[in-house]
Amino acid sequence: MVCNGTQQVVWKLPKNTSTAIIIAGIFQSAGSNANQFNYPQDVYVDSQSNLYVTDYYNSRVQKFVNQSTIGQTIAGISGSSGVSLNQFNGLRHLTFDPTETYMYIADCNNHRVMRYLTNSTTGNNGTLVAGGNGAGNNNNQLNSPWGIYYLPSVSNYMYITNYDGNTLMRWIPGASSGELIAGISGLSGSSSSLLSNPMGVIIDIYQNVFVVDSSNHRVQMFCPNSSIGITIAGTGISGTAATQMNRPMGIAFDSSMNMYITDYNNYRIQKFNKL
Repeated sequence: MVCNGTQQVVWKLPKNTSTAIIIAGIFQSAGSNANQFNYPQDVYVDSQSNLYVTDYYNSRVQKFVNQSTIGQTIAGISGSSGVSLNQFNGLRHLTFDPTETYMYIADCNNHRVMRYLTNSTTGNNGTLVAGGNGAGNNNNQLNSPWGIYYLPSVSNYMYITNYDGNTLMRWIPGASSGELIAGISGLSGSSSSLLSNPMGVIIDIYQNVFVVDSSNHRVQMFCPNSSIGITIAGTGISGTAATQMNRPMGIAFDSSMNMYITDYNNYRIQKFNKL
């Protein structure tokens, strides 16, 4: 599943095919109706095939049940951005716990991560689990959080990318502060120890962390207890060749650990076979 913000839809590419189909949203029709999006950002499919989408400018999370094309607002208030616990201001990525009881949402412009029940309804308050102390680079702050990943069967930490802070943090949900594990706060760069506008993030069962280093047009892997990144995809220079990317954003693995990257400015998804 892929969110296409500019085309206002979610695409599905069936296995072993090359033609994607629209499963939610109306092509190139932004809006706030239940069957529309306004700049969708991230998508999750649960074990019951329900679809969850962060709807950026509508300040809401939409849930689509049983392959319906009509969404239900389960977090946020449609068209109402703000700082209250039942509002968002710039939703980016979301992640779920293994039981799919809770979803965790990067509330980018409020510089926080919020937790909601997956059976929540519009107007319900969420729970603050990280940040919420204004934009900044201190350990109790986030700075435009974008990517988020939580896999408690592997690590008690939630991993969060700070887009404007150029860092990767890990944070135990609900703790008063987190820990910087990659990048240098407030400093962007292209060396192996620096990041530039990081977006998507994911971890594997060995606690290696993979970060989409967007403005460096690459994917960096950080081994456990190391702040030195290893470039595993991209060349660091934007381009259209098979080895290059141009402002990559999202990352996912399949069950065989092949890696998929949304290559935003090249309008494509790149597959990188397991290392």
